[in-house]
Amino acid sequence: MNINKKRTTLILISLFLTFIILRVYLHLYPGTNFDVGEYNIHHLYTGLLLITVGGLPLAIFTGTSRILDFAAITFGIGLSMALDEWVYLIATDGSDASYLLPVSYWGGAIMVGLAILYVFMMIMMTRRYGSDNEKSI
Repeated sequence: MNINKKRTTLILISLFLTFIILRVYLHLYPGTNFDVGEYNIHHLYTGLLLITVGGLPLAIFTGTSRILDFAAITFGIGLSMALDEWVYLIATDGSDASYLLPVSYWGGAIMVGLAILYVFMMIMMTRRYGSDNEKSI
């Protein structure tokens, strides 16, 4: 398997920066919500939509293009948004105040960190096994 270094970098940067930007923004403006009618749409759900929009082209198409680069950024943003709220929605009551709790922050940081670590593990596997041993991975 070959790694597209540019897209890998785009995903890593978008994962990390999205987490930082989200956390800083929501810390400064804790009452900010995305509401549709009476429904509060957590950024987990927006993230899942972005994962779908960005991830499907990455899984289906090969090659290099700006569209696939944009898909990689979209995927990274969506993944960061979803992972940031995963522990928060499991371990808290889902309120704005709970979002600022340490369990929410550290849960998001650990989940995004694990995703970044997973990317680096895939890079290391590719370096170790190389593209000649595709069947062994």
